[in-house]
Amino acid sequence: MEERIRGKDIMGKTVVSKEGRKFGMVGDVTFDPGTGELLRIMLANTTQYAKNLLGTELKVPFSAVVSVGDFVIVSEEDLV
Repeated sequence: MEERIRGKDIMGKTVVSKEGRKFGMVGDVTFDPGTGELLRIMLANTTQYAKNLLGTELKVPFSAVVSVGDFVIVSEEDLV
C-alpha cells in the first residue's frame, strides 16, 4: 500500500534535487480537493539556481517529487 503524503507534513522542508542542488523551501502546496492528491509545491526562499531553471514559475509539480524525508527530493529531468 502506498503511503499518502500530507501537505502539512512537507511544509517548510528544504527542496533539493537528486543531484544535490538546493531549490528552496516548501512555501505552500496545491491539491485536488476532491481526491486530496498533491499537485504542486510552491517554493519559498528560492535559490538563484531554482529561479534560473524554473523562471518565474516557482512551482514544482508533485510528479517530480522522488522522495520525502528530512528533505523533499525532486528529479530535475521532470522539471524541464
